[in-house]
Amino acid sequence: MTTDDPIDHPQSPGELGFVVPQSVASTNLYTPEDGTDATGLSQNLGQALISAGAITPEQLTSARSVIEKSPGRRMTDVLLDMGVDEVAVQQARAKVTGVPFQRINEESIEADRHINRLGLDFCLSHGVLPIRMSGPRLLLGVTDPDNLPIIDEIRHKLQLPIKTVVVCRADITLYIEARKEQADDDQDDSTVEDIIAGIEEDDVELVENKEEDLDLEKMAGESPVIRFVNYLIFNAVKEGASDIHIEPMEKKLQIRYRIDGIMFDSMSPPHHMKAAIVSRIKIMANLDISERRLPQDGRIRAMVHGRKLDLRVSTLPMVQGEKVVMRILDTRSIQVGLDELGMDEDTLLMWKHQIDQPHGIVLVTGPTGSGKTTTLYASLGKMDRSKLNISTTEDPVEYHLNGINQTQVHDKIGMTFSAALRALLRQDPDVLMVGEIRDAETAKIAIQASLTGHLVLSTLHTNDAPSSVTRLINIGVEPYLIGSAVNATLAQRLVRKICENCKIKLPPTGDVA
Repeated sequence: MTTDDPIDHPQSPGELGFVVPQSVASTNLYTPEDGTDATGLSQNLGQALISAGAITPEQLTSARSVIEKSPGRRMTDVLLDMGVDEVAVQQARAKVTGVPFQRINEESIEADRHINRLGLDFCLSHGVLPIRMSGPRLLLGVTDPDNLPIIDEIRHKLQLPIKTVVVCRADITLYIEARKEQADDDQDDSTVEDIIAGIEEDDVELVENKEEDLDLEKMAGESPVIRFVNYLIFNAVKEGASDIHIEPMEKKLQIRYRIDGIMFDSMSPPHHMKAAIVSRIKIMANLDISERRLPQDGRIRAMVHGRKLDLRVSTLPMVQGEKVVMRILDTRSIQVGLDELGMDEDTLLMWKHQIDQPHGIVLVTGPTGSGKTTTLYASLGKMDRSKLNISTTEDPVEYHLNGINQTQVHDKIGMTFSAALRALLRQDPDVLMVGEIRDAETAKIAIQASLTGHLVLSTLHTNDAPSSVTRLINIGVEPYLIGSAVNATLAQRLVRKICENCKIKLPPTGDVA
């Protein structure tokens, strides 16, 4: 067996005590043999170290005594704390687990692009380091071959099959510290060149308001900043991210994606590029690049992967610079029918009955980002738009719907929810959708509209359905008006998606049942 061609090992739940998704159970990762518990692994490791002359039987006995007094501690950690050579410990660990052992240094690393995608801090904290490509798979150095969740997370982030080798944490630390020192001293932007090497300028195209597609600043096509921002957007859409966070730190610029509700580190470009990256995004969103002291909001319309997207841009001055958050608004995600939202049959039947009413208020509640607008759009989609005059007032208009009159709120010029709603009532509406009821004036106008023969759909920020009544009272609505006007309130949450290929059935526990 050589370290250049690591072997594969089957996965099973092993000693970790969790169920591994079936799709992950390929031959890419190591797990202990079935029936081998943690105690057995510790005994095998100790015997291997004694056979190699790295420790004495007395040291092994002492280590076991420490483990008995400190439940949860691992044999490897205890031995390292006792001063045993890490190379010897990791070599023995590799022998016991059947995973090859390899020493790493700056010359042996050929996977800079993948290291940048994971981030140096992520690699250091989790004791992992991409080494090189071995055929179609990535050779990944790990200090703990039993840490299947981290290995699987890396496989998901990089979208590559993984081969693992056991390495020393000291080698990883030396390599990462050297990389950080080099970045601080030279401010070398070669890592950005590696990241954007496979991205072309036309992967993301700006879309003007007159609906003409044009290339993204072709005249400045050689600029690495333009190509890097294109890569951010292109890669975020590819990985299914809902938000892109660009966060300035003291000595680095951190970029993170929100994927399926969870924040993931994406990359850390050189710190000196932060002003250029933020300025490029501001230009794309038609914002003032000279204003760095005040928050700004804008919008980018782009073509990515052959489809039109809207990106909602928000900038915020921070201590270390401006933070930028881009929310990706994909019209495909809003085109969801009521039957696909996950309501149970009884709830769905009641909801359809409520949105068929000729008048009254129907509210959707829940925290920010829980899909309230998606539910309202799906409800509007069920209505007969050819026979009804349906109007909305939103902040912002997230998606454009055919056959519906949509109004954008502009607080700075006095176009508030209440002002827009008051104007819409003079437009002979049948159904009104108010993006959010956030003040007494808007609430009172909505209630008056519902009492005069209009159906009003809106959202509230409350944690559950009953709290919506308390919330309306708190902002100044009379209780008797609430009782007369509000027809129904729906509270909802988002749950994380389960992979269709790797989900498995498990019997619920007593508490869940």
